[in-house]
Amino acid sequence: MKYDAIIIGGGPAGSVTALTARRYYPDKKILLIRKTRNSIIPCAIPYIFGTLKSVDRIKISDEQLVKNEIEILIDEVIGIDREKRRVKTSSGKILEYDKLVLATGAKPITPPIKGVNLKGVYSIYKDPDYLEELLEAAEKADRIVVIGGGFVGVEIADDLNRAGKDVYVIEILPHLLYLNFDEEFCELVENKLREIGVKFYVNTRVNKIVGQGKVEKVILSTGEEIRTDLVILATGTAPNVDLAQKSGIEIGKSGCIRVDEYLRTSDKNIFAVGDCAEKKFLFTGEPIKMMLASIATAEARIAGANLFELKVVNQVRGTIGIFSTNIRGLVLGTAGLIEREAREKGFDIVTGYAEGMDRHPATLPGASLVMAKCIVAKRGEVILGWEIAGGLSAAEMINIGGIIIESGTTASKLVNMQIGTHPLSTPSPPSYPIINAVIDALSKL
Repeated sequence: MKYDAIIIGGGPAGSVTALTARRYYPDKKILLIRKTRNSIIPCAIPYIFGTLKSVDRIKISDEQLVKNEIEILIDEVIGIDREKRRVKTSSGKILEYDKLVLATGAKPITPPIKGVNLKGVYSIYKDPDYLEELLEAAEKADRIVVIGGGFVGVEIADDLNRAGKDVYVIEILPHLLYLNFDEEFCELVENKLREIGVKFYVNTRVNKIVGQGKVEKVILSTGEEIRTDLVILATGTAPNVDLAQKSGIEIGKSGCIRVDEYLRTSDKNIFAVGDCAEKKFLFTGEPIKMMLASIATAEARIAGANLFELKVVNQVRGTIGIFSTNIRGLVLGTAGLIEREAREKGFDIVTGYAEGMDRHPATLPGASLVMAKCIVAKRGEVILGWEIAGGLSAAEMINIGGIIIESGTTASKLVNMQIGTHPLSTPSPPSYPIINAVIDALSKL
């Protein structure tokens, strides 16, 4: 069977590519192929344990795809014949395409730990059936070890604690969330986890997972042993480029599929979007891998609009990376470069810091303290990065920070930025944390 466009992968990148293509090309025949019966909201996986207590509640309906006449095939593509423009599936189907989109996402990294294959050791797969099995195992467990203290590991630990579990997080780096925040922000998360009763180890590795047929304990590099009923691996992900490599598509220096500014691969008829596609870092132009649903959907909108002809000009100069998390009401966000990373890359910088309440007066119900840190280049006053912590308002403040970076707004210009404020919704005009943080940085230039 012949299709104008075949999209491999049903996550955010694949689905948004299909829907965008339909909007711009209403007469094209579009097929989306995915391996799982249902798609899920990947960022919501950590909350199946104590908040949602269900995998069904993170499943995504196919209603929009069906409504837009996008065909769905539950199958796995095992081969691409680029010369004949065909794909072969595990069920034996041969499907022809005019344009092909690889939205194959990422796969969990399994660390080289002895005992990692024991029963009771789980990775984080975006497969509803697998997650159902993990949730059932977690419900039966009393003590759970989470290996990895990045965003996913910390969020899972928080939610397992919410479900009443005795939780231990093991992190090899000096702090939790150390890859994305400077030390003072990492410490905020660590203090919050201590407060709610999650135990964690930093500068520590798991040497061995042991048990008779099933996990019983983990042995740490310190020699300490932790008895456990379940181990969850939150040790990161790698781009899923197996199909691309097998078909001879060029892989970039980052290990992702190399693409141009319109997400076209080395084969002009094949696009790649999302976690499997290579990005360019805004400030250096270096190829990087960055796996975020927000970036994946932005790429999908570009690819979908330009599948058959260049209809939408891509004005994004590069990826900055905007992350946020919520640990029991403590929201942290980061955009661009943190201070440690900026200095490691050789930027000559100053930093600014400010605190302020996100309501005015601070006595209003729901008011939270917001802490903002900005990283500013000494020459040109270019804002290179932000770190923000506080209540729920911090989640959107970091998005504002990202827009500031991407638009190239300088520190001096930001000081005079016009903002809208209201006592029940925002910080007061004199105490707006992101503006005052920049004023603090400018005072050091």
